[in-house]
Amino acid sequence: MPRWLPLLLGFLTAVGPLSTDMYLPAFPAIEAELGRGWGGVEVTLSAWFLGLAVGQLVQGTLADRLGRRRPLIVGTAIYTLASVGCAVSTDMAMLSVFRCIAAFGGAASAVIPRAMVRDLATGLDAARLMSKLMLVMGAAPILAPTLGGLLLEANGWRTIFWVSAGYGLASCTLAALLLPETLPPERRQHRSALGQLADFGRIARDRSFLTHAVMGGAAMFMVFAFIGGAPEVYIAQYGIAPARFGLLFAVSAIGFIGLTQLNPWLLGRFGGLVPRVALRVSLGAVLLMTASAFTGWGGFLGLYLPACVALACTGLVMPNAAVGALARHGVRAGSASALLGTLQFGLAALGAGLVGALTVDTAQPMALLMLAGVGTAILADFLRPRR
Repeated sequence: MPRWLPLLLGFLTAVGPLSTDMYLPAFPAIEAELGRGWGGVEVTLSAWFLGLAVGQLVQGTLADRLGRRRPLIVGTAIYTLASVGCAVSTDMAMLSVFRCIAAFGGAASAVIPRAMVRDLATGLDAARLMSKLMLVMGAAPILAPTLGGLLLEANGWRTIFWVSAGYGLASCTLAALLLPETLPPERRQHRSALGQLADFGRIARDRSFLTHAVMGGAAMFMVFAFIGGAPEVYIAQYGIAPARFGLLFAVSAIGFIGLTQLNPWLLGRFGGLVPRVALRVSLGAVLLMTASAFTGWGGFLGLYLPACVALACTGLVMPNAAVGALARHGVRAGSASALLGTLQFGLAALGAGLVGALTVDTAQPMALLMLAGVGTAILADFLRPRR
């Protein structure tokens, strides 16, 4: 395997985090120009995740049937064109539709690199490769909000989507020129639609898959309840400037990247205890954050610092949840990865949508939703098979 391949896979996977995080500082500006409506600009975030959820089922099926390269190239092309549509949107409904279409295409960059990791490695090697992939992908949450805030102040919120379209074009070009095919024709699946549905059913009934997927999905619910609520809380409630919001968001992502890179070393020494302990630490941090949201204790830092700890801990949960979910499904890695992504991003859409609908100019809904997410992840961890 070429040494640069994890970098390329990470670059492709970063389409999702960039599309999610880069426009967060622009939430108030988008609402000011396009209007709020029900749920406000957060509905565009929900549209993005719903598009990802549906798109991953389709893209994963195509990746098992046609190989990895072609669906990824076509998907990133769709993402690029839809990002242009976002840049020229004239109302919130139009922006939401194009966000959903962009997500449908961008789903290929979310589901297929995970399947390629499973094509190339298993066990600790897969965890090591997944962590390398997330090192590159993890740069997106650090850079995206900061870049988004700078673009917003310099040229307005539409520029953010023009930059997203440029990133999509670069991803499409790199995939077409450099990406190797990791699924040879003899390993491809050629089942009917009913056969494919039966495969999804078999995968979903696997206790190991289901508990790992819910564990990772609930962690994503927590993360995106924070992502959906943070602009309102930080910018509107505490008066943080959009550019400074990007910097604060970047700092909160550093811990995620650091722990993600420690993950293979920790796994080699402590095994399955790693995500279990990380979830308990995250629970403690969210409990502190919830207490601060309801009492005002600690002010802004009383919310911000516990959130940083909780988000960092997901760096030890999500990679291991993905590896655990795919471990028993090498033959159907694309379908398993698609089902995993659909569940996880469906929960992410729910978290982002709920925090938008429940916003009451305080951090309380965001904190309670994060608490529900980490609590569900701990329950799934308790139920997952022990090996």
